[in-house]
Amino acid sequence: MRTRAWPAADRFRAADRFRSVDPRLADAVLALGLIAAAAVTGQQYHPAGWPPFDATAYLLTALTGLPLAARRTAPVAVLVACCLAFTGYLAAGYQPSLNFWSPLIALYGVAARRPPRTAAACAALTAAVVLLSGLSARELGLPVAVLQALVVPAVVWAFGNGARLLDERNRQLAAVTAQLHREQEWRARRAVSQEQRRIARELHDVVAHHMSVISVQAGMAGYVFPSAPEKARAALGTIAETSQEGLRELRRILTLLRSAADEEPDARRGPSADGDRGDERTPYAPIPGLAGLAEAARRVRAAGVAVELRTGGVPRPLPPGVELCAYRVVQEALTNVIKHAPAARVEVLVAYLPHILTVTVTDDGGAPAGAPGGSPDGRARRPDPANVAAGPGHGLIGMRERARLYGGTVAAGPRTEGGFSVRLTLPVTAARPLGPENRPPA
Repeated sequence: MRTRAWPAADRFRAADRFRSVDPRLADAVLALGLIAAAAVTGQQYHPAGWPPFDATAYLLTALTGLPLAARRTAPVAVLVACCLAFTGYLAAGYQPSLNFWSPLIALYGVAARRPPRTAAACAALTAAVVLLSGLSARELGLPVAVLQALVVPAVVWAFGNGARLLDERNRQLAAVTAQLHREQEWRARRAVSQEQRRIARELHDVVAHHMSVISVQAGMAGYVFPSAPEKARAALGTIAETSQEGLRELRRILTLLRSAADEEPDARRGPSADGDRGDERTPYAPIPGLAGLAEAARRVRAAGVAVELRTGGVPRPLPPGVELCAYRVVQEALTNVIKHAPAARVEVLVAYLPHILTVTVTDDGGAPAGAPGGSPDGRARRPDPANVAAGPGHGLIGMRERARLYGGTVAAGPRTEGGFSVRLTLPVTAARPLGPENRPPA
């Protein structure tokens, strides 16, 4: 007849049930089992020359085995009690082999839960009791009794000490695991915080720039609508283009934030009747880079700011993150010009040096030297920083944080000849120069 193997899952469940038993209950069962085994054996086994197993023997057997129920909470006291009761049992002349194991089990508990010095003293006490037991047995000689007294307690102590070392290692591993778990949670929280700041910077760059252009164009359209409808229509066209670009960048950011778990149900549902749902499932839009500076400059020119875009050095391919950083810094600098000096003239210089990329955005403040109130053509001047209310400065902070992510720096401040300057410096690796078809428009 074939027998079915015990599945591994059943073995694991049985082991878990065994480990879930209260240790105190297991020790009580062990103590009662030893007492019952000694009592039954003493009642049934009567070797010649030994006194019968009477009431005194039952009492001493119980006194030898019962302390084992507390061997985990007070192992040293339990060992002493077992040795004293066993010594009394031997002194009464009863057969020694019946209660021989109680002191040894108590010694194992001491070696597994107490320092080696305490365990060594208890092992010596146990060896003395085992020697007395061997000398009480008439069939054993002195050499055998001495050897038994030395070897048996030493073996029990070795097993108990090994259990103690294993328990210490397990506690250390548990502490290290808990520490690693805490560090993992801290790193996860830190990563989430950094990602939140990165997303906040992206949203700030997109919303602030495009809304600034839209606000300026909308104000101009409303102002010139009665007298110059064509200019108002052009401003409305710029508003439409700027809003569409802003929506595309916001959609790109939101698409990156979508998790795969959200995308899989959409894929299973198939196409939706809503046209916008189809747009959300389109591939990721390209990340803005240096090639998009010309379009950004065109939008800012449409808002009334004169922008000149120049390129220095030999253009070459750069990592997408570096190009995005440079693009966002220029975008933020142009947005600040629209906010604080909408009539200023701006120059954007992208310089490709052998091992660094520098991007400089400078404006003249809206008035030439010698005209503190404004230029002859009526262009407004950038407000004096001393007369401008302090703001949170998230734009400059975002610039510096972006540059720091790529090992770069941002220097921003007023110019001595008037206006404001922002200079971004990023370390880059040397690479093959770009062909004419891939160069950023100048």
